[in-house]
Amino acid sequence: MTDFNNLSEIEIKALIDNAEKALKDRQFSKRKEVIAQMKELAASIGVTVEIHDVGDKKADRKGAKVAPKFRNPGDASQTWTGRGLAPKWMQDLLASGRDKSEFEIK
Repeated sequence: MTDFNNLSEIEIKALIDNAEKALKDRQFSKRKEVIAQMKELAASIGVTVEIHDVGDKKADRKGAKVAPKFRNPGDASQTWTGRGLAPKWMQDLLASGRDKSEFEIK
């Protein structure tokens, strides 16, 4: 067993990265073995199977753009979707007593 107290932070990080890669490789190999077994069993009873492996795909949701809902009246290139923290220009306008609905994009 490795004595982690004697390793530097860089060495520990490298060890973690290597372990994560080894785990992913092992899981991928196991998945391929199981899929092959499933296809073999299906073929033994005269059935064909089509397996869509979803384990390697990224979520489709990531990076989805949301249409802006508000526009800065002083600079039309500055917009905000209304999600998350309001941009500085919106915070300044609201602090000056203006209403958010004035800046809605229609």
